[in-house]
Amino acid sequence: MTFRLTSPAFDNNAVIPKRHTCSGEDLSPPLEWDGAPEGTRSFALVCDDPDAPGGTFHHWAAFDIPADWSQLPEGLAPAETQISGLRQAMNDFGRSGYGGPCPPKGHGIHHYHFRLLALGVDRLDLAGRASCSKVAERARAHLVGSAELVGLFQR
Repeated sequence: MTFRLTSPAFDNNAVIPKRHTCSGEDLSPPLEWDGAPEGTRSFALVCDDPDAPGGTFHHWAAFDIPADWSQLPEGLAPAETQISGLRQAMNDFGRSGYGGPCPPKGHGIHHYHFRLLALGVDRLDLAGRASCSKVAERARAHLVGSAELVGLFQR
C-alpha cells in the first residue's frame, strides 16, 4: 500500500477553502492518511509555502503524533502540547500551532505543502518552543517515509 495523505477539505493541487486561511476562520484543515511504512513509530507533519516573497514560510508543524493515528481533526487547538502528547511548533507567524495561508494580496498562487513524515522513533525529543524548521530538521534524521498533499491559495 502506498503511503498517502489526503484531506476531506481539498484535493491535491486544488484550492484550500477560505475557512482554512487568514481570509476565513484560519482553522487547520482535517487531514487523513493511510499506508504508513513498516517501522513507523510516530509521525510529524510540516506545512510550508516555498512561494513566499522572503523564502520558504513555515505555517505549521505538529509532531510526536502517535503511530496508531490516521488523522488530525479540523481546527486543532493551537496549544503547544495536546492531551495526547502531540506537540506543535512555533510557526513563522510567531505563534504555536497552525497559521493558515496568507500570501500578500496580488502575489499570485502560492503552493502549500503539507508533508506527513513517518518516523522510526516515538518522540523527536525537542525541548521548549521548537520552530517548524527545527522539527523538519530533526525529523529527517529518523525518516522512514513521507506523503505529501499540496494546496493552493491566493488573495
